[in-house]
Amino acid sequence: MKSNEQVKRSRRLRKKLYVGEYSVLGFDVSFRFENIDEKSFDSFFDEICSFTESRNLIMGGAGGTDTFNLYISSHDRYGSATEEDRSAFDAWLKNNVFIVDAKVDDLSDAYYGI
Repeated sequence: MKSNEQVKRSRRLRKKLYVGEYSVLGFDVSFRFENIDEKSFDSFFDEICSFTESRNLIMGGAGGTDTFNLYISSHDRYGSATEEDRSAFDAWLKNNVFIVDAKVDDLSDAYYGI
């Protein structure tokens, strides 16, 4: 079986399948909270949403007052998160007093996980 890069496809099909020059990149984020109460958690959630939106990114994931797992990608339809976005997110998490064990993974294909 050929990988996505080896199959010859029309521009229209590459765009529809989000492959080649239309690939969308994002990154996984995971972290734990330490000594956070419900009020601080609500405030943190507002802050992380604002930070994400300020970089024209979107996030999806799940978590609670113990752990959180997110996937971050560009808000633009064919846009990608950048290495700069990834680094900024890592720095932002490490500057938060309630977060421990923050892990920001490398960029990956948002549709195919490669």
